[in-house]
Amino acid sequence: MKLIFAVFRHLYFCLLVFGSVISTHAFAGGGYFVLGYGPVSWQTAGAVTAVAQDAFAGASNPGKLTAAGNQLDMSMTFMNPNRKLKRTGATGSDAIYNFSSRSANSLFLIPELAYSRQVNDQLAIGLTSYANGGLNIELNDTAGVPGSNGNVAMCGDKPGNFLLGCGKLGFDLSQFIVAPTVAWTFAPGHSFGISPLLTVQMFKAYGLQAFAPTSRYPTRVSNNGYDYAFGAGVRFGWFGEIKPWLSLGAAYSTKIYMEDFKKYKGLFAEGSFDVPANFSVGAAFKPYDKWLVAIDIQHIKFRDVRALDNSIRASLLDPVANPLGSKSGSGFGWQRNQTNFKLGLIHQVTPNLTLRAGFTYGKRANDSDLDAVTFGVLASNPIRAGTLGFTWKTKKGSELHVGYARISGTNYSGPSALFPGARESVQPYVNAVNVAWSRRL
Repeated sequence: MKLIFAVFRHLYFCLLVFGSVISTHAFAGGGYFVLGYGPVSWQTAGAVTAVAQDAFAGASNPGKLTAAGNQLDMSMTFMNPNRKLKRTGATGSDAIYNFSSRSANSLFLIPELAYSRQVNDQLAIGLTSYANGGLNIELNDTAGVPGSNGNVAMCGDKPGNFLLGCGKLGFDLSQFIVAPTVAWTFAPGHSFGISPLLTVQMFKAYGLQAFAPTSRYPTRVSNNGYDYAFGAGVRFGWFGEIKPWLSLGAAYSTKIYMEDFKKYKGLFAEGSFDVPANFSVGAAFKPYDKWLVAIDIQHIKFRDVRALDNSIRASLLDPVANPLGSKSGSGFGWQRNQTNFKLGLIHQVTPNLTLRAGFTYGKRANDSDLDAVTFGVLASNPIRAGTLGFTWKTKKGSELHVGYARISGTNYSGPSALFPGARESVQPYVNAVNVAWSRRL
């Protein structure tokens, strides 16, 4: 068993190098969940729980794999995130911290891969690899005054950054998931599927030295390079072709339980960063010939993950009772689960050309208060997205997919938890282009 476990860990690491190191760093539409997985999902704003037009069932609804046929999909998304942080209203000697800073990270690549095979009339198997990103930011601006940092023991006389540490400020969290999938038809028109979610995370943080004194493990908060954690969960799904003009779907993903980050166990609440449980229901119907309308409702249980749910102020107000890294230590303050409403439109213009569009909206996971800014501005959560795209079928039978997404949301603004009387804000938005290739096998 030890040998098998070692082999799986090695496989995880190889997959991480392929997927996570290359990409997965830009925030998305549902917290840090990516807007969609696979070209069809990207073009319809994720409204695909009841739509089976590619092999990415393991990332949305395993039950619909029986309708995918034999197919290979390769996808690449180019993400252009934009985030500008600003602080105003600090007075007296704190006035030097009234400045703005724009994230230096402007372009990332997210590769995805999916394969499906129809074994017989009842059984289908497949493999999906996809990524979540979103908690990534790098700020290079400082107060510009020597000795203005909040941890002289670690920083010396270096100028303080936006959160009173020194040097560049930011962190990078990537999650890469491999989902082998099996689905079977248990009754005419009805299928059930299951996908184990084998997950690896990569994380680093820097410029957070000012928070070290509030941590249970002061040396495991910031500037320790990359760390890795492994975990697993499972996704279940049902897909029903109710009528020739109507299909329904439902899927549930358990929480993905992750190992602790050894190098950063003093930063995250409980030392780990689990992927929250989530579920979705969807319907797809054909109101007219060659038209398909898809509607999804997705619910993400952010509150079940302490690193996301815990109050930002917990460790700042009482670091003795609630030190960073403890069960009650500070989190990102996402103290509300998020429900996303998604609408997708698909029009088959010709046998070779399909057009798609989509829109999604979900109320923010936090409010504009002390738990939405300061540390929370590093993990802002855009709430809406619009998408456009097309698929072109070549003479040789391959398919080329191109989609564009604009992800945005209201500005985050609220009182500073570090400087009484000051206000902080962040303006997040993302431009994304997805390019994919598919082949029926």
